[in-house]
Amino acid sequence: MTILGIIIAFASGIFGAAIGALPAFIMVGFLVLAGVAIQAAGGSADFLGTVAFGAWGPHVGGFAAGVAAVAYATKQGKHETGRDILAGMMGKNSPDVLLIGGIFGIIGYLLNWLFMLPGVWTDTVALSVVVSAIIARFAFGKSGLMGQVAPGESRYSPPAANCWVPWQSKPMQLLMLGLGAGTFSAYLALSLPDGAGIVLGFGIAAASLIFLQFGTQVPVSHHVALPAAVAAAASGSLVWGIIFGIMSAFVGEFMSNTFCAWGDTHIDPPAATIWPMTSLSILLGTLGIYQMLPLF
Repeated sequence: MTILGIIIAFASGIFGAAIGALPAFIMVGFLVLAGVAIQAAGGSADFLGTVAFGAWGPHVGGFAAGVAAVAYATKQGKHETGRDILAGMMGKNSPDVLLIGGIFGIIGYLLNWLFMLPGVWTDTVALSVVVSAIIARFAFGKSGLMGQVAPGESRYSPPAANCWVPWQSKPMQLLMLGLGAGTFSAYLALSLPDGAGIVLGFGIAAASLIFLQFGTQVPVSHHVALPAAVAAAASGSLVWGIIFGIMSAFVGEFMSNTFCAWGDTHIDPPAATIWPMTSLSILLGTLGIYQMLPLF
């Protein structure tokens, strides 16, 4: 942690809030693709750590700041819903909304620094995104951590109006998503040298959300791609990657119905999936499970 890092996180948070949570995250995707290209060409991996997962990481300006800013704007009566991650806040002409983005940029930076202290145990960026969103909900929302289920409705079978991504909420859709995105991302992780492929599937999935921003019903799959790649790289096995991809698709839907679907602010299901699935993969590696159960 440095003073410069805090200042940059503040600036990143302001800009992230100005352009909106999802547009900012789409930029993360393209930055990841650029970083992978640099690394695959023989360059340093510093770009990924310094920019894509650093100064513009999802825990600061690259997503979390926008989530907090729109939640605050909604509480102040300046926006319609605190779950809207597509909207940029610059158009509100309210400097206080952008200031909240900057403050949450600092919060995300500090959270990530804190979670990194024990060593390599999870995806600290994803965990920081989740905790930042929880802070924003309690600060600006009214629905509580798990939201409020409407009378006569089921938490884990929400109507389309409440669904996080309605077109990928059914079991067979989730299975196909996990199988497709998980297999592809796991293959990339095993195919590119020096670890460059581990985040390539994630970058492709994140960048593809530009189509969602413009209204096309594309899959949201970065929470499938990254755990699949991490597991494949840790085990050296495509099959382990596929297993993690399928599991992550279902975990993502569970997280969405638990924390997001019934809430009045956005707690990100992909981030809430990535960090525990990464921890699980690290645990399996530490316990030697990958070695005891080698799969193709």
